[in-house]
Amino acid sequence: MNSKHGGWRVSWGWLTVFLIISVIASGSGCGGDQPPLVPVTGKVTMAGRPLTAGSILLHPDAANAFQKDKPSSLLQVDGSFEIRTFPYGDGVPPGKYKVTLAPELATRIGRPDYADPAKTPWHIDVPDAGLADQTFDVTGP
Repeated sequence: MNSKHGGWRVSWGWLTVFLIISVIASGSGCGGDQPPLVPVTGKVTMAGRPLTAGSILLHPDAANAFQKDKPSSLLQVDGSFEIRTFPYGDGVPPGKYKVTLAPELATRIGRPDYADPAKTPWHIDVPDAGLADQTFDVTGP
């Protein structure tokens, strides 16, 4: 239903849709709660060869300001990764992290400790400038 008011035609259906979308967007975290993100890239290897077909995850240290979802990345064919923080985008909030492999990958390579944040030997301290070419090598038997 359209009405005429001061020379403007208003479609109440479109106005209602616009208002609903505005309310949803304002309450869905689309703004002020996004952490600063910096790039973290690198490679995962085992015995000098790229580790693939899995994921790498970052578990925030208890002292980090960011404690929500774990930043992560799929490992590419060459073992490389670019960490993303869902739902915010590419990069990682600066801070200290324990680094793990996805449980499926760690089990497949016979190294379940690398999937456990309490047992993994890997950790990183992400500075405000980010990290590039970080290498994580699976060692031991």
